[in-house]
Amino acid sequence: MVLPYGRQSISDEDVEAAVTTLRSDWLTTGPEVAKFEAAIAARAGVPHAVSVTSGTAALHVAYAAADIQPGDEVVTTPLTFVATAAGAALHGAKIVFADVDPVTGNLDPAAAEAAVTDRTRVVAAVDYAGVPVDAPAFRDLASRKGVLFLEDAAHSIGSTLDGVPVGALADITTYSFFPTKNMTTAEGGAVVTANDELAARARAFKNHGLVRERELMRYPDEGPWHQEVHSFGLNYRLPDVLCAVGTSQLERLDQFVARRAAVKAAYDAAFAEIADVEVPFAPSNAAPAWHLYPLRVPAARRREIFESLREQGVGVQVNYIPAYWHPVFEDLGYKRGMCPVAEDYYAREISLPMFPGLTDGDVEFVIDSLRKAVTG
Repeated sequence: MVLPYGRQSISDEDVEAAVTTLRSDWLTTGPEVAKFEAAIAARAGVPHAVSVTSGTAALHVAYAAADIQPGDEVVTTPLTFVATAAGAALHGAKIVFADVDPVTGNLDPAAAEAAVTDRTRVVAAVDYAGVPVDAPAFRDLASRKGVLFLEDAAHSIGSTLDGVPVGALADITTYSFFPTKNMTTAEGGAVVTANDELAARARAFKNHGLVRERELMRYPDEGPWHQEVHSFGLNYRLPDVLCAVGTSQLERLDQFVARRAAVKAAYDAAFAEIADVEVPFAPSNAAPAWHLYPLRVPAARRREIFESLREQGVGVQVNYIPAYWHPVFEDLGYKRGMCPVAEDYYAREISLPMFPGLTDGDVEFVIDSLRKAVTG
């Protein structure tokens, strides 16, 4: 049996929440959606949360809320899952990749600023592994350059920076609730913001662009059944059943974060004794939720170590292939070598198992396996 690198933590309360909703009158567009969105907004420390069907949908919706148009530029990191860039590209944006900080793997504010032009509309930074980006630097950049700061927090619900929750740091923030993330709704995500206009555009786009408010209609006297579409959108509605699971999960988020921190500390202590490995770092003013444990090993031995761990039953992963290495970007003219720091990070990275359900015995198994893989 292989120990996975990530896994959901489902309780009897989560199951009961789903079953209760399945037995109710509302499977979707009902009261559990409003309840979950209110709970997410409270956790994020902002007035608005818009639930959606995935973290990818959250990004697509957030870029729609930012009114990204064909020809606009979005500056982002290559050290991320491709959705961070794809969500903007699907609106017609040109993606401009900037390099990362060599220690955290997060988008480097100086590199991002160097990539900004008069066509830049959004700078999208990712909280890699759960470590919050340098939000003050990005807020300053956004203010000076007249762009929007988007924080892709797929890894970091539950993280804080200077005591402020991720969700209240950027102009608009996206979460993912995929099973391996810090909490789950099976599939799901959310867009959170303190900006009323961004929230309204996000909510419209995730629901086909439908207008049901009489005061906003062009033809309000058509009849009581009438609804209008003023701009195109999609159906990204998260159903009540999954929202109920999310509300239940959110109640245990602090427990999940604490266990992830304990696993991270145990790994760090053990790997400090091993030469040629580099443990993940977070600034002193950050309290990460540690979605990943991105260990770095010598590039020349990464595949050997990876395969040894898999053979021993440790389900390691690599996060991530630089986004512009994907053929979809290669075919648009993007070249390898554009962001050498990100490429070096990728070449040495291995993600070890990191989830709340890891027992102390599991952690020791991973540590022993890593020692064997590295030292032979």
